[in-house]
Amino acid sequence: MTDKLALDVAYALQSPEDNRRLYAEWAESYDQDFADDMGYVLPIFVADVFVQCPGRTHSGRILDVGAGTGLVGKRLAYHSVHSVDGLDISAEMLAVAFAKGYYKKTIECNLLERLPIVSAKYDGIISAGTFTHGHVGPAALDELLRIAKPGALFCLSINLEHFETAGFKKKLKEIDNDIDNLSLQTVPIYMQGSVGKHASDLGVIVLFRKTLP
Repeated sequence: MTDKLALDVAYALQSPEDNRRLYAEWAESYDQDFADDMGYVLPIFVADVFVQCPGRTHSGRILDVGAGTGLVGKRLAYHSVHSVDGLDISAEMLAVAFAKGYYKKTIECNLLERLPIVSAKYDGIISAGTFTHGHVGPAALDELLRIAKPGALFCLSINLEHFETAGFKKKLKEIDNDIDNLSLQTVPIYMQGSVGKHASDLGVIVLFRKTLP
């Protein structure tokens, strides 16, 4: 499967089982066949924004949502951020990620269901490439807020087209009383010249904090 074909297949996924099948097949070659060949820079942008956020605590536990093969974890480690857990629907992708040594532990679960995580556990929630076509919509934000501590920092990328069509803008208004300091930043998903120029090539980094009591 070519990198562009794989991207088209990923964007067309319809169910959690579709996701599991694709990423089970893709896990071992994902870094080279997709991340490297496509110039996939979104995880770098997301991790950098998270680390550079004013007032970010330098201690506490962080959850990488949709960790995949650990590209966000790798960039966080570059910034000397090491207290990170990885969550993904694909056991095969998590196995690749965990073997790299960037995560304290990994959690295999479906973001569309209740997460097997106690409430108010994490000081930070980060995600790159998970809130996109064929993957996860805004309903997952409720569970992520539940498992975050009051004051926790969220840094989530959302595909620009997905942000506009899947209801993320509406959802952010609905949870307005639960979040503070909301900011949006548009960034490229791929290195310049890697793919065609259209909205699917752009991501919105959504940055906010869970409100304090």
